[in-house]
Amino acid sequence: MQEFKIPSMSCGHCVGVVTQTLKAIDPKAHVDIDLPSHTVHVESSADRATLQAALAEAGYAPTA
Repeated sequence: MQEFKIPSMSCGHCVGVVTQTLKAIDPKAHVDIDLPSHTVHVESSADRATLQAALAEAGYAPTA
């Protein structure tokens, strides 16, 4: 499981965009988002760099 901190994620719309972005890379990914802590947990066959780049391109660059 991979964990990303996304400080710019602040509402339900953000959660939807982040989820769609990750699922576009790996449709079978399991995405769990904790909005209050700005944390995303992802179980995916895609590598971390690919997921991180996709999030950044969508406007939600992870800090960790």
